[in-house]
Amino acid sequence: MPTESVPAPTTRYRLDIAYQGTDFNGWGRQPGLRTVQGTLEDALATIFRRAGEPPLLTVAGRTDAGVHAIGQVAHVDLTPGQVSLLRKPHGKRPPLSAEEALGRRLNGILGPVSDVVVLSATVAPQGFDARFSALWRRYEYRVADRLALRDPLQRHRTAWVSSDLDVEAMDMAAHGLLGLHDFASYCKAREGATTIRTLQAFAWRRDPDGVLVAELTADAFCHSMVRALVGACVEVGEGKLGAGDLIALRDEKQRTSAFKVMPARGLTLMEVGYPEGAELALRAERTRAMREL
Repeated sequence: MPTESVPAPTTRYRLDIAYQGTDFNGWGRQPGLRTVQGTLEDALATIFRRAGEPPLLTVAGRTDAGVHAIGQVAHVDLTPGQVSLLRKPHGKRPPLSAEEALGRRLNGILGPVSDVVVLSATVAPQGFDARFSALWRRYEYRVADRLALRDPLQRHRTAWVSSDLDVEAMDMAAHGLLGLHDFASYCKAREGATTIRTLQAFAWRRDPDGVLVAELTADAFCHSMVRALVGACVEVGEGKLGAGDLIALRDEKQRTSAFKVMPARGLTLMEVGYPEGAELALRAERTRAMREL
């Protein structure tokens, strides 16, 4: 009887990625639309066009249309043949390591002044999964009110409002939302997806140029959650809602029209946090189990 061939083991690479989301229709590949995933996977397909099936990316967190990132993380699994292609020397230059060649070739295809850049490519540690191993994601949201400098050079990553905002009241309201809760009131529902999240940090400050900056960290964020939380705090800053109202709205666990969801352009994914060593695989296993449940 013929024996089935066993696929050769792949090597996993971690990609750290930054992008300006203005001209992207979000992270996830969509037919006929420009997306970050589609752009990067098209570049991978070009590199490995003669080395089997083009590899696909797994990302830490799918960002919406118009959202930016300076700390996005993804992984890609390459076959031995694809790794050998990367290690193949070009001209008289000494061969690069596979990971260095991967980063350079991706950025070369993306272009010298691209709105998406691979900051680094490294061999992933054992057990690493860009999505399921992540402990937390940290976002930043920028709002310019009438007291802030409205810098036109920052218009693509700052939301503008026409009122004076009370940053102390907003910060107090943000702290009241921390913890493990059902954030259905602050999420756009997706069938089969949980809205239970642990909001680990949420604080507001005013930068020297007067721009209000929110920093939010959670184990994960559901769809439009950050922009909804920011929008609710802006209502507090304008005096239209109180800190207690935001808690009451959260505990109702129903989508509400009591506040506006802020535009995507003010939002940036700053960093994704991971455990070390053997904890990577354990974290991935636990996260998969929770998501399946």
